[in-house]
Order: sequence, then C-alpha cells, then structure tokens
Amino acid sequence: QVQLVETGGGSVEPGGSLRLACSPSSKYTTRPLCMGWFRQNPGQAREPVASVYGSNNQPDYASSVKGRFTISRDNANDTLYLQMNNLKSEDTAIYSCAAGFARAWPCYYEKWGQGTQVTVSS
Repeated sequence: QVQLVETGGGSVEPGGSLRLACSPSSKYTTRPLCMGWFRQNPGQAREPVASVYGSNNQPDYASSVKGRFTISRDNANDTLYLQMNNLKSEDTAIYSCAAGFARAWPCYYEKWGQGTQVTVSS
C-alpha cells in the first residue's frame, strides 16, 4: 500500500521559515481528490492547517496560518508542500499530511503520514 512520507521538519527561530513536503512511497493507483496538512501537540486535538481540493487544487487555510503558510501540490510528482514563513512559537507541533480519495465534501481523509516535528524556539 502507498504510504505518505513527510520531510522538511526541524527547528527554527521565530520569524524563520521551513518547507514541508509529503510524497507517496510509490505511485498512486488513484490520485487523491484532496490533501491536507494537520498539526498536533501531545495532549491536544489535531488541528487542520491547510488543504487543497479538486483538480485545480483549491486551497484553504486555518485562520491562524493564513498569510504566513502556503500549500501547494505538484501534480507531476504527486508531492504536497507546505511553505511556512514567519513562524511563531505556537506553530510548534508534529505536522502530518493526509490524502482523501472518495468524492466527498468535506474531504474524507483516508491515508495519513507519520508526521514530522516542527519546533519554533529562540
């Protein structure tokens, strides 16, 4: 089965930038209809960060990251990106990507990555 693999996490100072990537471990048999980034800290609920939906990759953002984060999807290699600028300490979390394949609204996420740690600290 295809697995989602996130890369690009790390530690950065406030105001810094990171770029996360989410790639499939092998070629999809069916391309995801929608994909998203989520984040979570221990003991807290998982929070949606950004998503893309449909063939035109319509983006949507959580209000807390709007204007700072940009989600994009490379259709050629089926990689999902999250460019994170002007990072704040409250952005610290484990970031995971997810993919949905069913024709549903909102997106029904069926496949999840393991996550990558993002730490924002001075």
